[in-house]
Amino acid sequence: MSERVHHSDAGSDAAERTPLEALEAARERFERAEERIEDHGGEAVANAAEAYRDATGMLDDYVDRATGTGRENFKAYVELEGKFDSLVTSLPDDLKGREAFEEALERIDKRRLSESDFERAHDALEPAAQYASLLDEREAAREALDDARTAAAKRRRRLDDEIEDRERLLELATADLDAPVETLRDPIDAYNDAIETAFEEFRLETAAREVFALLDRSRWYPFVPYEQPPADLAGYVREDPAGEYTIPELLEYANYSRSKLSHYVESADELKRKVATQQTFLDGIDAEPLTIEWPPGDAGVLQRKAREVRPFVSRVADEDTVAQLRSIRRLTTDPGFEYDRLQTAAQAVDQLTPAERDRLADGQVAAELEARRTERDRLEDALEVEDPI
Repeated sequence: MSERVHHSDAGSDAAERTPLEALEAARERFERAEERIEDHGGEAVANAAEAYRDATGMLDDYVDRATGTGRENFKAYVELEGKFDSLVTSLPDDLKGREAFEEALERIDKRRLSESDFERAHDALEPAAQYASLLDEREAAREALDDARTAAAKRRRRLDDEIEDRERLLELATADLDAPVETLRDPIDAYNDAIETAFEEFRLETAAREVFALLDRSRWYPFVPYEQPPADLAGYVREDPAGEYTIPELLEYANYSRSKLSHYVESADELKRKVATQQTFLDGIDAEPLTIEWPPGDAGVLQRKAREVRPFVSRVADEDTVAQLRSIRRLTTDPGFEYDRLQTAAQAVDQLTPAERDRLADGQVAAELEARRTERDRLEDALEVEDPI
């Protein structure tokens, strides 16, 4: 009777394990599988398992062909007996379970074979099956360990995000929620309204070619994130006389019939092909990349944003709007304005939900942060262990 192998990760408790517990259990399972193999002779187990698989594979291959009374059946039987005899003869005398192979050979040493003879041969090999089971269990344990390491690594990455989130909450918890954030928001809102109005006028009055030139220039400014037009549309606007029309005019013409459109452009088909298929992109060209988000970033971020958008604002809007942008930038360096205090308060007011405020107040966030840092440290230590996978 073969040794029964118990899978240590079986049972309802496995689903309730943490990734760290699952990794430790998988590691223990693999170590036990290795120990069982060593207890049974190490390399000798592999030899016996290989012989067992060869023997059972041979029986399975011939069971349909070597049973029956026909000439081909007899031929297949002779082949099987010869191959099986050669297999058994080639086995080392000290092979574990060698007697099982000899017993199986006797079960098929007959003039005629039936399926029951093959079943008896399989039964005779059963004492050697344990060695194949030991290797199967080690391979299964190796796969389980690999899966557990992957799950633990994913959990570690998720913990990084959760830790960062709770650190952010604790940082916001220091904010003065009664700070007069409107003194920061009002000039930003006023500037945003001004640039949006100015850009809409710019879009209505300026040739599409010039607007596209503005978009192209923004590629070199990370804080001016305009989407670049498709290459074929950009080439058409740049090279075709139709590029002298404004974007609203091009969009209007794209809906004209070909006969009507022929009065405005040299090739009605080309305009429809290049413009009509890109209406969503053209409609989406607006002032948003030139606006300042709310709540704004820290002082350094806002300073760079203002510096990078200023040349674009100068091209699109009047000097009053440029002056508004400059005044916002000066707020970040004015000691009397306390930009950092107001910016942190604005972030807190905008980002903290009532539930998060309650969790901060009763210490839950701090406790969650400590627990996740501890879990991450333990996972990192466990993942540093090298496994034979």
